[in-house]
Amino acid sequence: MSSVLGVSVGAGTVRLARPVHGDPMQPPYSFELQSVSVPEAEVEEAAAAAITSTPDVAASTITFRTEGQARGLRAAMARRQVTNYQLVPEAVAAVHFAHATADLREVTALAVYDLGATGLTVSVINTRTCDVYQTERMSDISGDYLDSLIREQQIASGRIAHPADPAGLAALDAHCRAAKEQLSSNNAVALPSEQGLVLLTRENFEALMMLAIESSARMTRDAIIRSQHPVQAVLVIGGGGRIPLIARVLERTIGVGVIVPTEPETVLARGAALLARPANVAIAPASPLTEQFADTETPAWLTAPARRPNPLRTLVDRTHSRREISAATAAVSSLVVLSAIGLGLGFGPEVMERGSTSDTQAVPVTTAPRPSDHSPTTSLTPTTTEMQHETAAAPPATTAPTTTAPAPPAPGPNTITVVPGLPPVILPTLPPGVLPGL
Repeated sequence: MSSVLGVSVGAGTVRLARPVHGDPMQPPYSFELQSVSVPEAEVEEAAAAAITSTPDVAASTITFRTEGQARGLRAAMARRQVTNYQLVPEAVAAVHFAHATADLREVTALAVYDLGATGLTVSVINTRTCDVYQTERMSDISGDYLDSLIREQQIASGRIAHPADPAGLAALDAHCRAAKEQLSSNNAVALPSEQGLVLLTRENFEALMMLAIESSARMTRDAIIRSQHPVQAVLVIGGGGRIPLIARVLERTIGVGVIVPTEPETVLARGAALLARPANVAIAPASPLTEQFADTETPAWLTAPARRPNPLRTLVDRTHSRREISAATAAVSSLVVLSAIGLGLGFGPEVMERGSTSDTQAVPVTTAPRPSDHSPTTSLTPTTTEMQHETAAAPPATTAPTTTAPAPPAPGPNTITVVPGLPPVILPTLPPGVLPGL
């Protein structure tokens, strides 16, 4: 039976999550989990290899932290000719899993506190649309840094000898990491090692970690402030999420509720598995986030960017508008000049007089004869023309009085004809001495 696969890519670990089907007695979201430790430079190839080596995978979703990591994953998938996959940001997978396992109905913005081996990633995301408002990566605190604090404290106590080579140092760091993880559920831990006994109580551990964790909480609060979106909850994931002190310090510093899922280091892989959606393959039950998004808009990270207006087309439209306005202005100017010339030549008063005394001749309206009662009829319904003639009475014919236009004055000595057919222009007579030499 084919299934889906969720993959998270960490600094040196690739985690796989595959939903479990067919057992109604199991919880709604059960997964087969697997982790692969590889060098940090080979995580993209390891993720592609894990997908191709897993049988019956209908679709897979892979989380990425940066755009550079996303490009590396695409290249690795192309080399292995893998096409049935999608890439999603880590914060989106985390919020999707939180919707499936927690009640986020009152949460519109969520801060994701992801403390991994090499650093801390803080993201502020919209739980409705999956828009990532802010993402910041901090290397001041990390899982490796906390392990080094335990190591130095154990060496300073005198119970542990300082390792002589890098291999012994790495082995001691592994014991310190195991002690840190066991303190999440125990009050004290004692682990034997080649260099001595690693002995640590929760009280000593929290005193050792307090300054670093308080600093990370302040950095998280500052990242939320820079995002300009207040959050209603903080989701703690990653291997560092197993430390109970982190949730208490975050709640005290930020002042909102803190959500810590079980096995927080696998949250990204499980959220990615819930996002995998093959077309014709049955998969794990849909999460509340999927049901909530069914009648809402598509998340911003899946939609294409809006089409921007073409500045060249806008410039052309403005040029055409200016040309039309210039043509209209030229036409009006021509009419004004012609009117001025006509008035200057004396033609204006004549036109005004003719317009006021123009002959009005009535046009007789002929009415179709009404058929008699005894005449044969060819149609019971009169035509439109006949109905109009019957309802409108013919106006009486009137004859307008004829007027005889006065004869133009006889041309005098100072009369000159400028335009044939128009009245002549009479030039004024200037007194002698006005124009010298005439």
